[in-house]
Amino acid sequence: MAGRYRTPMSTEYFDQLWHRRAILSAMAALAVAPAIPVDAGARIMTDPFALGVASGDPSQDGFVIWTRLVGPGQEPLDAAAVALRYEVAGDASFRRIFRAGSAVAHPERAHAVHVEIEGLPPGRRYWYRFHALGATSPAGRAATVPRTADRLRLAVTSCQHWEQAQFGVYRDIVAADPDLIVQLGDYIYEQSYPDQPKVRLFGAAEPKDLDGYRRRHALYKSDPELQAAHRAAPWIVTWDDHEVLNDYANLANREGLPPELFGRRRAAAYRAYFEHMPIRPSLWSNGNAPHLYRALDWADLVSMSVLDTRQYRTAPPCAAPNMARNVRLHGCAEVDRPDRSMLGGAQEQWLTARLAGEYRPWTLIAQQIFFAPLYLDGARSETFSDQWDAYAAARARLLDRLAGPSIQNPFVLSGDVHSFWVNELRRADREAAIGAEIVTSALGAASPPAGRFGDVHANNPHVRHSDVDHAGYVLIDLDRRQMQADMRAIADRASVDSPVRSARCFVSERGSRRISLA
Repeated sequence: MAGRYRTPMSTEYFDQLWHRRAILSAMAALAVAPAIPVDAGARIMTDPFALGVASGDPSQDGFVIWTRLVGPGQEPLDAAAVALRYEVAGDASFRRIFRAGSAVAHPERAHAVHVEIEGLPPGRRYWYRFHALGATSPAGRAATVPRTADRLRLAVTSCQHWEQAQFGVYRDIVAADPDLIVQLGDYIYEQSYPDQPKVRLFGAAEPKDLDGYRRRHALYKSDPELQAAHRAAPWIVTWDDHEVLNDYANLANREGLPPELFGRRRAAAYRAYFEHMPIRPSLWSNGNAPHLYRALDWADLVSMSVLDTRQYRTAPPCAAPNMARNVRLHGCAEVDRPDRSMLGGAQEQWLTARLAGEYRPWTLIAQQIFFAPLYLDGARSETFSDQWDAYAAARARLLDRLAGPSIQNPFVLSGDVHSFWVNELRRADREAAIGAEIVTSALGAASPPAGRFGDVHANNPHVRHSDVDHAGYVLIDLDRRQMQADMRAIADRASVDSPVRSARCFVSERGSRRISLA
């Protein structure tokens, strides 16, 4: 690495950073580590942890912890591989260390580090931190899943546009002290909108290559409110379209680029996404086909299936080759074709098997886009091409599975449309509800244009609530008896200090398969 960062670390320096147990653990880890050309004595005069820390994907015995080392001005680190240490403790003062070890931050991975922690006692909170380049990171808080559970609190978020909003909503999330934060996509936005007011600027062109996407993620990670939320609780994440390009579907895209060209851009965006998210490295060991759909269950209380509705979906119906845009469909017969899939064959089979074996009282499907029908202008054939309406047969198959005898209380969690919704899920118009969909608004982004969804309630009797004016998130509490969903709205998305209030609250009693105003 560059000579200006080099300085030897003395024994006294290490003694200041780690207590004796951590030193012994780190030495043991180094003793069995493979020979890798790293600069263990490197040092930097600025904060290498300026992008923060994060944890995610908890299990009964562990979780993932993440950080990325950066150089001055949060620029990519001018360094070869860098040695790093981590600690996981049972208290915020790091007096009781459960795990301590070493890792290597590689330049080809943007000096991002993902450590899968295992072998911890279940059902408790932990604190973690990193040490590298003569610095210590902020401490983050993680948790293991309990063996049995009587409650779970989720903060569900989506859609955060850097230029259109401050991220002050995260203050309310941190204050709510959730067990998990579930992010349903559009974590970053690749594009600017010239016609929308801006509260701050990207300061760079639209990303189209690996360096561009890395810089966009780093910009987001520099936000102090977002950093605080990552430190506060484990995250469960999945992507939507803006992590790559608006409205893309598999390799079809709004620019009509051929698959070989768009595939390179998508691969760069996927790689940058995984580099910056607290996701288990085993999911993206195959860089050409990263695997994001997965199960993240909470003990014997909640089943959560996290889906990927972008990477595998069939190309949009009634569209030109290689084209994908969110347009109104009118009389497009292709939407009903049974061979059309939103999830792809492998993911659909995986989800089918999970739902068939369900035994927990609450079944959550965490995914990105509007799931229930959304009819426009009074016409049952008038829908949007980028939603599940364009994959009607695939939706019907999933509804059949959610109606199965093993499912007690199914809920689909969605985002994307920058507005709050609660929708009853039915297999036919006159059939009783088999579950519900809860759609969170944008955490920080502009509201949809006026009239975009037509006369919602006249055209869609299954819609129980819609609020197209407010940004925010949904706070969900589940216990053995009921589920409560609190739609938390921010008054002024341009102000980081703006208050957040409860706009509407809904409740579902266990076994009812229905949702109602609390």
